[in-house]
Amino acid sequence: MEWYFSLPLLAQIFWACALIGSLIFLIQLVLTLVGMDSSDVEVDFDGPDTLDLGGGMSLFSLRALVNFLVGFGWTGVSMRGLIDNNVVLILASVAVGLFFAWIIKMLWDKIRHLEHNGAYKIEDAVGLTATVYIPIPPARSGTGKVQISIGGSVQELNAVSDSTDKLKTGQLVAVDSVINSSTLLVKPC
Repeated sequence: MEWYFSLPLLAQIFWACALIGSLIFLIQLVLTLVGMDSSDVEVDFDGPDTLDLGGGMSLFSLRALVNFLVGFGWTGVSMRGLIDNNVVLILASVAVGLFFAWIIKMLWDKIRHLEHNGAYKIEDAVGLTATVYIPIPPARSGTGKVQISIGGSVQELNAVSDSTDKLKTGQLVAVDSVINSSTLLVKPC
């Protein structure tokens, strides 16, 4: 503790922010890795003074604050010997802190996007265009297959047609309706 209190006040602030922010960041990381994501306990201040970064994360969330402290503190600690002007050092530290908060927010958004389970409702296929994968016999005399993109993922589904002609592999078709939970009624485009 003697070492800490022998530092100038600005250096003490940088070290405190760096160490406290890093400790809380590590706790958040461990909790996230064991499945207890701290995003459930984020503190957002909803009011006219809130600076919303989009995606449901305000600048004043706990995660953003921790990331700001890590960037601010470690920049101040590491650049203190290189930048003699305290105002420039503080401005550089604030800029890096804000960048840390923003970049981590972007990374979390990307990670949350990966959580999408790929589930889809077959009813969402109505009106979409599909490609015949396995030929579809005419006049509902048999079942073929189509490939269709529903909700961003490609699905292979059974299909029948009221067309008088056989629908061939590679042919584009429009989904007219849903027959059952795994079969579509299609028509030539």
